[in-house]
Amino acid sequence: YHWRHIKETQLSKLNQTEIEAMLGSYTKVLFVRDPFHRLIATFLQSMGSSPSFSSFVEDVLGSGIHNASVAWKPLVSLCLPCLVQYDYVVMFGFLRQELGHLLWRAGLSVDSLLPKFTDTQVLWTYRWLSEQMFSELSAQQKKKLSHFYRWDLSAFPFSSSYLSD
Repeated sequence: YHWRHIKETQLSKLNQTEIEAMLGSYTKVLFVRDPFHRLIATFLQSMGSSPSFSSFVEDVLGSGIHNASVAWKPLVSLCLPCLVQYDYVVMFGFLRQELGHLLWRAGLSVDSLLPKFTDTQVLWTYRWLSEQMFSELSAQQKKKLSHFYRWDLSAFPFSSSYLSD
């Protein structure tokens, strides 16, 4: 196929047969993170653009799914887990152990290739931040956010998310 000779290929530029051949020839790994944690991280990175987390959430909800920034757009609409059969789904908070398993499965040395991850160490910070920022939101905002991320919450095991029903 011609896509094998192209440095970067977007699936949308290929026909169905080429897409199936391409996806079938790779190990597909999807990295996911609790949508509420993604919102918090985006808010913290863009401090100053919104006066409060609550107003930032209003901007997110006002953008709608189709006009949403990649930073907070629902993962299901970005990575199509119902169409692409991912071989591995790696959750933020378990990067070291899950990537170690992937490297081991690939026959690679785990210790020499993995950097030091801090995702498991910062989970307690996100728990605290989630509690604080979730308390800033109105009941209506909480309900709308849960609806906005309903497919992510159904597709991935975010059972401890503040947005889970």
